[in-house]
Amino acid sequence: MVWHTEWIVETRGRGLIDLGDQVRVRLADCPLKNGIAQLFCRHTSASLLFCENADPDVRRDLETWFSRQVVDGDPAFCHTMEGPDDMSAHIRSILTANDLGFPLENGRPVLGTWQGIYLWEHRARPHRRSLRLTVVGE
Repeated sequence: MVWHTEWIVETRGRGLIDLGDQVRVRLADCPLKNGIAQLFCRHTSASLLFCENADPDVRRDLETWFSRQVVDGDPAFCHTMEGPDDMSAHIRSILTANDLGFPLENGRPVLGTWQGIYLWEHRARPHRRSLRLTVVGE
């Protein structure tokens, strides 16, 4: 069987948003309790990732590292239609992921002890991000 749900996440601009509670709330409505879940982000300038969820310094360091590797307003970028963070946001999204898969057991995500599920907004200004969660299972 297959089940899915969709929702919008309002971001405040560049940064990581913990989706763990939002995913668990939606999974509570899922009639399938065991299987594989896929979370999908419908955007090319935001991404999804599993990341350390205990120490926020990990997420800060990740942002610091990426900002050095993919610089907003790099003069080598031609695509600047929506501002200096436009192409850098697309590159960040390509280097990370638009979807995540994880096992579902007894209606809950099976994650490592320190793993969290995050939406990473790569644009400097706030956006509305559409997410889709699909479960295949029993």
